[in-house]
Amino acid sequence: MTTPRAGSRAEQRRRTEARILDAASRVFVVDGYERTTIRAVAAAAGVDAGLVMHYFGAKQELYRRVIDAAPVPEINGTGAEAAEQILAGLADRLASTPMASLALLRSMLTNPEAASAASDGIARYEAQIAQAIPAADAGLRAALISAVTLGVTVCRHLIKSDELATADPERIIRLLRPCLLSLAARPDDDNPGPAD
Repeated sequence: MTTPRAGSRAEQRRRTEARILDAASRVFVVDGYERTTIRAVAAAAGVDAGLVMHYFGAKQELYRRVIDAAPVPEINGTGAEAAEQILAGLADRLASTPMASLALLRSMLTNPEAASAASDGIARYEAQIAQAIPAADAGLRAALISAVTLGVTVCRHLIKSDELATADPERIIRLLRPCLLSLAARPDDDNPGPAD
């Protein structure tokens, strides 16, 4: 992809879109999905609301683009290496309160449109994890890893579960390590368990 030349219409459009996305991510973090309006995003970006609609269409598409633009941790290497990368990212989220991520997460948990918009980003993250897992059911294992890490983050920071909210992050990671390694690095022989 070529970079638009400075001062060109394409470059102006790219800068305007970036300014709107930056403003939208700030407004979504502060106001949540439901209370965010196109007008509020436009005001924060210093543009007309019609321009936001022209570039992004609806609020759900704007939210989707904010999610898409958010940095996603790069997962690579073997299953064990991927598990350690995931655990390191989780340790960071447990040690500090990731305000921006939590605001977006809260929106996903409380609004079906926001959840739908975020599902593509979550699917891309799970696909990265699945690539590192040497198992026939890598997709399921990746989804379980994602669910566990997401659940721990939600319970610690949003629900504030007593034990989890006050637990030492290093202890949480030590307890989770065998689970994630089991899912990512040591696949069983892929034989189904007993019938339910």
